[in-house]
Amino acid sequence: MNKDYYKTLGVDKGASADEIKSAFRKLAHQYHPDKGGGNEQKFKEVSEAYSVLGDANKRKQYDNFGSSFGGNQGGYSGGFGGQGGFSGFEGFDFSQFTQGGNGQGFEFDLGDILGDFFGGGRRVRRGRDVSLDIEITFKESIFGLNRKISLNTNRVKQKDLEIHIPAGIENGQRIRMTEMGETVEGGVPGDLYINIHVRPDPVFQRAGRDLVMTLNVKLTDAILGAKYPVKTLDGDIDLKIPEGVTYGEILRVRGKGVPKTNGSRGDLLIKINIVTPAHLSKQSRKLIEELKKEGI
Repeated sequence: MNKDYYKTLGVDKGASADEIKSAFRKLAHQYHPDKGGGNEQKFKEVSEAYSVLGDANKRKQYDNFGSSFGGNQGGYSGGFGGQGGFSGFEGFDFSQFTQGGNGQGFEFDLGDILGDFFGGGRRVRRGRDVSLDIEITFKESIFGLNRKISLNTNRVKQKDLEIHIPAGIENGQRIRMTEMGETVEGGVPGDLYINIHVRPDPVFQRAGRDLVMTLNVKLTDAILGAKYPVKTLDGDIDLKIPEGVTYGEILRVRGKGVPKTNGSRGDLLIKINIVTPAHLSKQSRKLIEELKKEGI
């Protein structure tokens, strides 16, 4: 079906280019889907109409053949509407709008048409993002830290920064620092992304917001119970080993784990490893044989 693009824009067939552009500007502001009370379908329709009437060659073809024209006269093919080639607003990818008369796609400057709606005319140039790798200790990843860095790359002029690495950050996570990347004249800087690498710890591992470690306990202490000094990330503690503790049993020390977003912390989970003596004296063997007779 033929579409009446003049009617869509609310202009006469004899309207000048400026009148057509002004009509589209007004309707685009009214119907833009990102604006309160906008109408996506109407915005598509007025944009489709302007993509034709805003171009002198396409307008002439439209006046002669209507919107269902699908030939390749004048270097244009694919039709103006209906089942023709209009698909430029799928997902609202405005990169499909071109600037200039190359006979392809939508030939008008959207930044000029909608400049004041988006608050500033044509598209603003933006510097490229910059990536930086930082290695921290396991303890630093748990409690967080502030670190001063000197950034100097072929994209960024030298600058000294102090970055905050939050408590509980994990290996492989990254921190984004807005507008700290490459600068461009007359535009806005890109962003700085800091990739965090956490060195493994010989004692502790993470299990979500809990810390996990293994504690070697002598066989007699496992049977009779004892107190063991344990090094935690917060300092030394005396851990009570209950009588009859078993191999692989988990003892929980609350509040000694990874900080949570609500200010609390996870727990320290201590896995018991009962150490069996490799060599026994004659007396030790005799005592154990006596215990064996008693069913222990």
